[in-house]
Amino acid sequence: MSRIASCLQALADANKKALVPYIVCGDPSVEATLAAMHAMVGKGASIIELGVPFSDPMAEGPVIQKGHERALVHHVSLRMTLDLVAQFREQDNQTPVVLMGYTNPIERMGYATFADHASEAGVDGVLTVDLPAEEAGDLHRELQRVGIDNIFLLAPTTTGERAQRICAMATGYLYYVSLKGVTGAGHLDIEDVKSKVAEYKQYTDLPFCVGFGIKDADSAKQIASLAEGAVVGSVLVDKMAAVSDSGATAESAVDDVASLLGEMREAIDSL
Repeated sequence: MSRIASCLQALADANKKALVPYIVCGDPSVEATLAAMHAMVGKGASIIELGVPFSDPMAEGPVIQKGHERALVHHVSLRMTLDLVAQFREQDNQTPVVLMGYTNPIERMGYATFADHASEAGVDGVLTVDLPAEEAGDLHRELQRVGIDNIFLLAPTTTGERAQRICAMATGYLYYVSLKGVTGAGHLDIEDVKSKVAEYKQYTDLPFCVGFGIKDADSAKQIASLAEGAVVGSVLVDKMAAVSDSGATAESAVDDVASLLGEMREAIDSL
């Protein structure tokens, strides 16, 4: 059983929900990212989604776009991201790590080479935002070869027919996008999320984690009540931005991120 499956099964057995934070690798520095990963685990993060910096992160709102830009100033690459995961594994061999990014860097490296390096580094899952299931066969086969989960997005606009195809290919968990638009945009419609997650669950036994629009402990709790997990990103990346925007230290930004995660964990566990 994969680390992701083991983690989500253990949470289900304990009647708990997953808390899945997202930060961008290298924002504001690789060292700060590593410190934040460990701090988030210490505050109850279940799975870490690690953004791979990219010059055109089309699914992201302004906050996460700027996070990618800050990381790229330091020339943080896919290879550097894999190296960081390997460093994380030196102290933590239990917490699942999912790479969330875009197809271009993976294609440039080559699917087979990427899968091998990701496996060696200790990556557990890959979510390639701009690679639809209809075109993901080659990468999917390479990830399957090395036992890495291939995670896909489902959106409010995904048709039932297409959702079935996505669910048939996905492993690990499904990431349901709670809003129409980019990360950090809009306001959550809890009833709509509840309805769509219930609709898509008929096509798969995989757990669902819901993201986009979770900003605080209350919204994390509301989302966690509807699915197996809640994904939080923009608000954490915004806290990491304080290092460059206001002159805060990396240590204080990491502390702020960990503190918010702790509040979310407490709220989710109160369900």
